[in-house]
Amino acid sequence: MSEPKTPSPAPAGDTYKGWVFKWTNYIKGYQRRWFVLSNGLLSYYRTQAEMGHTCRGTINLATATIAVDDACNFVISNGGAQTYHLKASCEVERQRWITALELAKAKAARMQAESDDSGDDFPQNSPSAPPGQGVGSQSSEVQSTLRTLGSKVDDLSTCNDLISKHGSALQRSLSELDSLRLTGEAGDKIRQVTERATLFRITSNAMINACRDFLSLAQAHSKRWQKALQAERDQRVRLEDTLEQLAKQHNHLERAFKSNTSADSNGSATAKGEGSDEDDDNEFFDAVEEAPEFITVPADPHFHKSVHPLCVPPRLIGQPGLDEQLTSINPESPQSMEPMRKRRTKIPDKPNYSLNLWSIMKNCIGKELSKIPMPVNFNEPISMLQRLSEDLEYYELLDKAAKCQSSLEQLCYVAAFSVSSYSTTVHRTGKPFNPLLGETFELDRRRETGYRSLCEQVSHHPPAAAHHVISDRGWTLRQEIAVASKFRGKYLSIMPLGTIHAVFNKTNHHYTWKKVTTTVHNIIVGKLWIDQSGEIDVINHQTGDRCHLKFAPYSYFSRDVARKVTGVVMDKDGKAHYILSGTWDEKMEFSRVMQSTMGENGTEGRQKTVYQTLKAKELWRKNPLPEGAETMYFFTHLALTLNEPEEGVAPTDSRRRPDQRLMEEGQWDEANAEKQRLEEKQRGVRREREREAVSQRAASESEEAVDEESLTDPSLKSTYQDNYTAQWFERCEDPVTGESTHIYKGGYWEAKERGSWESCPEIY
Repeated sequence: MSEPKTPSPAPAGDTYKGWVFKWTNYIKGYQRRWFVLSNGLLSYYRTQAEMGHTCRGTINLATATIAVDDACNFVISNGGAQTYHLKASCEVERQRWITALELAKAKAARMQAESDDSGDDFPQNSPSAPPGQGVGSQSSEVQSTLRTLGSKVDDLSTCNDLISKHGSALQRSLSELDSLRLTGEAGDKIRQVTERATLFRITSNAMINACRDFLSLAQAHSKRWQKALQAERDQRVRLEDTLEQLAKQHNHLERAFKSNTSADSNGSATAKGEGSDEDDDNEFFDAVEEAPEFITVPADPHFHKSVHPLCVPPRLIGQPGLDEQLTSINPESPQSMEPMRKRRTKIPDKPNYSLNLWSIMKNCIGKELSKIPMPVNFNEPISMLQRLSEDLEYYELLDKAAKCQSSLEQLCYVAAFSVSSYSTTVHRTGKPFNPLLGETFELDRRRETGYRSLCEQVSHHPPAAAHHVISDRGWTLRQEIAVASKFRGKYLSIMPLGTIHAVFNKTNHHYTWKKVTTTVHNIIVGKLWIDQSGEIDVINHQTGDRCHLKFAPYSYFSRDVARKVTGVVMDKDGKAHYILSGTWDEKMEFSRVMQSTMGENGTEGRQKTVYQTLKAKELWRKNPLPEGAETMYFFTHLALTLNEPEEGVAPTDSRRRPDQRLMEEGQWDEANAEKQRLEEKQRGVRREREREAVSQRAASESEEAVDEESLTDPSLKSTYQDNYTAQWFERCEDPVTGESTHIYKGGYWEAKERGSWESCPEIY
């Protein structure tokens, strides 16, 4: 049978094609088929035209065996149901296929072995990569070229092995020929030597072609590599600078707009409370180390033996001091305690899903984080309501504060509690789920620790959550936190807005404070890390006592301890009584002030106060993380129990949220789909409320009906928001701060006891 000749590429290439006869059955025998060898896979088609749509069969050479039957026939089998009996048109063509198949088989085996490791073609810390930048940041052209060159080197190695094998066989044949005399077998031996010499020449030609390809690629791309890599470095630097400038311009425009539209009487307070977090001078904290506001030195030894009466405030005379004894909680008698529920200590490990952060974040500069549709890949399986409930991780501090006889002593514990809420954030770079409007979360620990906590999402835009905690041990905690967040290009600023209230029943002392700014660094390049910075004033509104806490921002040039927090506890006259010091991620200590003097002028021309203090004692220390926390989102022991399924909770509870539950179980693709469904459902409910608001307004004003597109009117939006009413909280003016806030109106725990949840909306 005469077949048209098809030019065949060198066997050392990545792809090899050609016509080969394949055994079909005993009726038709061998039939001509078009075979294609590519990427370690051998596929065949009836004709070349079928390559675009119909593949008749494919076999993976990584696990296949290649055997030679005779001069033209060879067999390929994967040990299973796939076995190809093939026949080439001639012996030379058969050897070309054998050589190409052996090369592809060796390469496929190497790739399969490498896939069991990290899966990267090159290590992250490759010397060719710039500092802080992995292979993923290089251009696709450079990566493709490096892979091709690596493949060519592997081809050379395989060809070298084949040449050694064929060369040895040829050498043996030549030796046998030399040892023979002129007999009848001389002709057969000469033909055998000629055949093996031909095979050796074919293999040598393949190696020469591979070397030629390698050299041509190396010559064509050697200079382009350097230029491409340098261009990538320069482009990355320019991009970071551009992002930084855009973020600054956005901030300037935002402040200019606010100053022109809302120049009211409380503008000075806003500039101090919020503007400082967005000021250009304070956006980057790694330039200059801030000097401390005061200096502490050990007091004279005689202070440790006897304290002068004039140094002790009147409220402390005749009462036990904070440094002489620490109050503790007396455990309840075992007879009065009901059996405690055994809480879980582990959740499914976090799956290893890869995601391109830059492809999502590049369009988010200057936007509110709560308005950006984020996949669950950036989340942790916990809601913002549950994250807010984590403030109760160190509830014991409030228990101790409730037993204090001195307001100043009590203030120390309350200040330590305000710092302790940040200890869970040091490793927690995941984003909590944004709660749906009307979503709730209860934390009933009355049997174990004596308190009950309830959170509800009372507003969606801006997102705000109300929180109320009541303890059987004499204290109440309430807060409404609205989160304002901005993506700045290199980092993310999270600014909690709202006031936290702690009230103690026995003394009726009422404390308030706010939260500091949280900054997530290295959003685009590098490892994520979190810092807390700002100032907190914990105020006792009954006595006028105050504790001023300062969270020092991280600085590369600072010689001080990282994450440092310092504070001064003062009475209403401004006299200091205690010094607090420590870090927000580890511990806080206190020391009593014996004397205070004005020191020399500092570097900024201000006089620093020098406090003589007693020896510091520990006030609070962070609890150790559970074993294996690095694979469980760095959750604490309390956080591991927050999303544990529990009977009897409201149908709006975060534990019942399906996308969050799917993510915790490792089903992230299903969680993303469910998250999108819930968000679409929430938008539909919101549009329905807007239509109702428009109808009510139209009816009251006897105007014509307004179509749905008119809902872009800001006045109609405000009407809609005013119409929404929270389920368990009511909006009112806070009698202490004068702010508009949501306060718990009661009824939740009674409804839980009855099992009556008819009034709850269907949000899931």
